[in-house]
Parts: sequence; C-alpha cells; structure tokens
Amino acid sequence: MEYIKDAIPYIIILVVVLLIRTFIITPVKVNGESMYDTLDGNEIMILNKLESIKRYDIIVADLVVNGKREDSLIKRIYGLPGETIQCEHGMLYINGKKIEDHYGYGTTNDFEPVKLKSDEYFILGDNRSISLDSRIFGPVNKKSIKGVTSFVIWPINKFGNIE
Repeated sequence: MEYIKDAIPYIIILVVVLLIRTFIITPVKVNGESMYDTLDGNEIMILNKLESIKRYDIIVADLVVNGKREDSLIKRIYGLPGETIQCEHGMLYINGKKIEDHYGYGTTNDFEPVKLKSDEYFILGDNRSISLDSRIFGPVNKKSIKGVTSFVIWPINKFGNIE
C-alpha cells in the first residue's frame, strides 16, 4: 500500500504531461527544405495547438496527397477562409489586391483564382520551387491543421521565435 501511495505524485505528473502534450503543446520536427530559408530542416519546434490561425503563421498539417498520407507538413498560411487567392506573373493576390510576400524564396508559379470555403486555408512553403503545398493539392481544411508553430528549440543556435 505504501508503494502505491508513493507512486501517486509521479502518476499525477505523468498524466499532466500527457494532457499538455495532447491538447496544448508538443514538439514537432521539420523535415525537408520546403520552408527554406526560414527553416533549414531538422529543426525541432514547439507546436501550439490552441493558438488561432492568422495570415503568415507557420502551421503543421496532416493531409492525404495523391493517396499518400503526409504527416506533419510544415507550411505558411496565405489564404484565409472566405478569401480568393491567386498568383499572376509571380505576384500573389488576395481578393484581387496584391500582397507583399516577404517569405517566398524562388519563383511562385502562376495559379488560377481559388475561392476558399469558410473552413479552408491556402498554404505555401517558403521555398516555392520545391514545396508541396496548396498549389498542388488545393486548399486545406481547418480540421487537418494540428496547430501553429513559431518557436525553435533545436538546434540551440536557432533557439527562439522565428517569423
């Protein structure tokens, strides 16, 4: 009986950690170079599962692309629910107005206007020449987005917030 009594604080700590990781924050690893030069790949970031989604946020999404499950795609939000987004002559337009693209690296190929539904987002990788993103697989449903990330914890020389 004494053994169980001694284990209770550890069980409580374990349950709290699991709840935090499941519902609030969790680490996520960057794979590939589709977010270069913001992220080089192999960074470990903190994913915030409670933060609201805004334009230019970096998000993590789980999607099925061409019949293959793509877990933890890390991309940037450009189009918000209800908006129309397009690229013409390498320039991005939202609702017909040109937007400044401070994050895009390489050429953004033109695409026809995409009208987003009330629960859809348009995501792009920063490294446009190699990124698998909404230009390929279309808008992303809010249910597919796991959370927002902007804080690198590894490698230590990149520790801190990124944009």
